[in-house]
Amino acid sequence: MKPTLSVITVVYNNLADIGRTMLSVLNQTYPHIEYIVIDGASTDGTLDIINTYKNRITKFISEPDKGIYDAMNKGLALATGEYVIFMNSGDEFYAADTVEKVFATADDADIYYGETEMVNARRESLGQRRHKAPVKFSWRGFKYGMSISHQAIYIRRTLAEPYDPAYQLSADIDWIIRAAKKAKKIVKVDGYVAKYLVGGMSKAKHRQSLEERFAIMRKHYGLVPTVFNHFIIAFNLGTYWLRHKRTND
Repeated sequence: MKPTLSVITVVYNNLADIGRTMLSVLNQTYPHIEYIVIDGASTDGTLDIINTYKNRITKFISEPDKGIYDAMNKGLALATGEYVIFMNSGDEFYAADTVEKVFATADDADIYYGETEMVNARRESLGQRRHKAPVKFSWRGFKYGMSISHQAIYIRRTLAEPYDPAYQLSADIDWIIRAAKKAKKIVKVDGYVAKYLVGGMSKAKHRQSLEERFAIMRKHYGLVPTVFNHFIIAFNLGTYWLRHKRTND
C-alpha cells in the first residue's frame, strides 16, 4: 500500500490565490491524499472559494488564530496520514503528478524533498531558488541558509512536532531541522516538486525574519559556528547578486 499524504493548506484573506492552490492539491493524480484546510476566519471572499470545493476537502476549520504557525499547528493536530506537507495559499505542487512521482519509489524514507520554482504574482517563473536543494541533506544542511522550502519537503508525520510559537516568521526552519535530526533516511526527488509564490511576511519584515533565523541556527549549531557561517552566507549572497547583476547588465 502506498502511504497517505496529509496536505495542509493555511489561508487568511487570500482570495486571489486560494483557488489555484486548492486545485493544485485536488487535481493530483495520487489517490491517497488527506486534504486539510485551515482558514483564519477570512472576510474577503476566500471562504466562498473554499466552499466551492468543500465536498473534496477531508477536514476544514475556519476560525481566528494567533498567526500562521498557530494555524499550521491546528492542521498538524488534525493530520492522520503517514506523511505531511504544507501547501499554503499561493503555493502549488509543481505538476498534477508530483505526489505520485514522490512516492513512486520503494525507499520508505522519513523525509522526501525536491527543488522549488519561484513564481511572482502573475505566476511567471522566476527560476530556481538561490539556495539550491542539496544532493544530500541532513539537519546540518541549513547552516548556510534554508536550502529546502517547506512546500518541497514531505515529512513522516511521527517526526513532525508542532511549530514553535516563539518564532513568528521563521519557525518552519526550526521545524524542519528538528524533524531532520530524528530522520534515519532522507531521499531527494529529482526535479521540481513545488512552486513558491515570492513575498509574504518574511519579506515584509525582513529584519525580524533574519533575527529569528540567527536565533534558530544558534540553538541548533552553536553561537560561534553560526557567527562564522553568517560570514559565509554574506559572501555567498554578495557573489550571487554580483553575478546576476552582471548577467542582467
